[in-house]
Amino acid sequence: MVLPHEPEFEQALDELTTSLQPFLEANPRYKKALEIVQVPERVLQFRVVWEDDNGVPQVNRGFRVQYNSALGPYKGGLRLHPSVNLSILKFLGFEQTFKNALTGLNMGGGKGGSDFDPKGKSDNEIRRFCTAFMGELFRHIGSDTDVPAGDIGTGAREIGYLFGAYKRLRNEFTGMLTGKGLHWGGSFIRPEATGYGLIYFVEHMIAKACPEYSLDKPSTLVAISGSGNVAQFTALKVMELGATVLSLSDSKGSLIADKAYTPEFIHKVAQLKLKGGPLESLANEPGYTYHAGVRPWTLLPTVHIALPGATQNEVSGEEAEALVKAGVRIVAEGSNMGCTAEAIDVFEATRKAGPNGVWYAPGKASNCGGVAVSGLEMAQNSQRLAWTTQEVDAKLKGIMAECYGICLSAGSKWSGEDLQDGVLPSLLSGANVAGFIKVADAMREQGDWW
Repeated sequence: MVLPHEPEFEQALDELTTSLQPFLEANPRYKKALEIVQVPERVLQFRVVWEDDNGVPQVNRGFRVQYNSALGPYKGGLRLHPSVNLSILKFLGFEQTFKNALTGLNMGGGKGGSDFDPKGKSDNEIRRFCTAFMGELFRHIGSDTDVPAGDIGTGAREIGYLFGAYKRLRNEFTGMLTGKGLHWGGSFIRPEATGYGLIYFVEHMIAKACPEYSLDKPSTLVAISGSGNVAQFTALKVMELGATVLSLSDSKGSLIADKAYTPEFIHKVAQLKLKGGPLESLANEPGYTYHAGVRPWTLLPTVHIALPGATQNEVSGEEAEALVKAGVRIVAEGSNMGCTAEAIDVFEATRKAGPNGVWYAPGKASNCGGVAVSGLEMAQNSQRLAWTTQEVDAKLKGIMAECYGICLSAGSKWSGEDLQDGVLPSLLSGANVAGFIKVADAMREQGDWW
């Protein structure tokens, strides 16, 4: 059967398949599980017709990829962005399946969204779109079936509109979305969770690989891409711990700090992004330099920690070489599949070369804190309880520590490498193998393969 070309999905599948080779050679029966798990359980595609402020009907495509429910209800965000297509959502749902497995919580994998662009739309237009979108999606989701969440373009406002539409359609108040407002079923730490969780994961990496670059030292230089929710809270946590943040970026360019970002400036960026404004509008701020059309990776002479936090494939092979030259020791993805295959090859080659190489962590491990707190929000909703900020943060730290330990252990066992002379295990292999085994075993026990 000839399948359509889906580049993002094929990249994610190739990465997983390559990582699994040593494990599959030792356990050939799991080859059938790999063949089955790569096919989504269900793919939904539908028309979304909504009315703009001029009374003119507009149409967009809506999607929900319900990828795998072996470990729990489908769980994954709704992305609203003109680039959304089936290949991107299949890649995200596929990655989400194994990411959710690494949290240790009972969540399957899914992803959805639309090619609708919230930028430049009024609140009323966004509300009418969300109502129309939920007018079809509500038939396919529920607190024990499929629990969507926010993603690029889908923030607190959109989650509120979507939740309200579902409530009116089903006449029930239930935890069928996460990322809700704190006063109506949301969880503390949810907006911060992906960024905070990324840093909790990175702290374990630093402690093992390069303690001289711990995040409590102002001399530790951190490059971050993106300027949305993930990048903002990543930066704030880095600053809270004491290290120096040098960069943020958006789709139009990068804003580099002459000395260091400050929490006050991050709040200014947050207000700007809430209105959909570009970083370019902050180009004249004293202490910062704007570079149009360039990501931050080639702009910094010295970097110790690099944290991609924008979107997929935002670090190229050439940019990876620049980071290595700048002295980077840790690269951990806050975004999903933030590094291209070529960039990963560059980082992994330096890791294999000796103890002073780059240690790379894939997003399915390092950024699983966001969906982990979504899972904790689901647990609170089921119990009709609300945990404190301290309780949720402690659980998040525990989940990230456990995830790191699982990836380190599986990477040591299944990377297919001779880890001599201080060479670190592959967290890429570890994350892929550990997530795959957990999903595959559950599928076998439920009769999905044998």
